[in-house]
Amino acid sequence: MKKEILFTDKAPKAIGPYSQAIKIGDFLFTSGQLPMDPNTGDLVVDDIQKETKQVLDNLKAVVEATGATLDQVVKTTIFIKDMNQFASINEVYASFFPNNPPARSCVEVARLPKDVNVEIEAIVSLK
Repeated sequence: MKKEILFTDKAPKAIGPYSQAIKIGDFLFTSGQLPMDPNTGDLVVDDIQKETKQVLDNLKAVVEATGATLDQVVKTTIFIKDMNQFASINEVYASFFPNNPPARSCVEVARLPKDVNVEIEAIVSLK
């Protein structure tokens, strides 16, 4: 299968040697999205729900750039710095996946790129 690199300017540009997303076969694998405004490059900070919304807006932009929707997301992984913020993150997350939410893992980590509080990646079925 051929690997296709995907990019959209509606999500933050990669800040290292990686792609926003890779399409292979009928699947899309996204890189983790940070709470970064794609227009300014500024981080959304100091409010975990606003941060989570920006992360999910960015993820949505990457997914939609392929012609897919969030309904086609089959798996997400959430990385958070403080598991005590999980309920607040989950509240915003649920608003993006109101019906038939994808499988999900959530992991508390010591540190994330740019010292953000949340990062989310996804696997999407393109069928």
